[in-house]
Amino acid sequence: MESMNEDQIKHILNLYKCQREKDKEKYQKRKLDPVFMESNRTRSRNHYSKNKDQKKEGYVNNCELHKAKCSYHYYVKNQKIDKFKERFPERYELLNSINYIKE
Repeated sequence: MESMNEDQIKHILNLYKCQREKDKEKYQKRKLDPVFMESNRTRSRNHYSKNKDQKKEGYVNNCELHKAKCSYHYYVKNQKIDKFKERFPERYELLNSINYIKE
């Protein structure tokens, strides 16, 4: 494969940027169209109904993590991190294990 020089890379990046801008403008014009809105809503409803069980399973699997994060943010906001460590050592360890806590 042939390597590209700096000008070719800039040209390709510029083409990509222009295409993204055109796509964005096209979507901004189209998103208010009632036919487009209805088709988008229908697609969303179908996706939601097909994947309802997967979404619920994701919430169940991450329940403890969400509780730990909410508790942590509450104690950070009130500047009582030491109480969080005392009251919820298992939540603290969970957040530490995923490197969520930045000390």
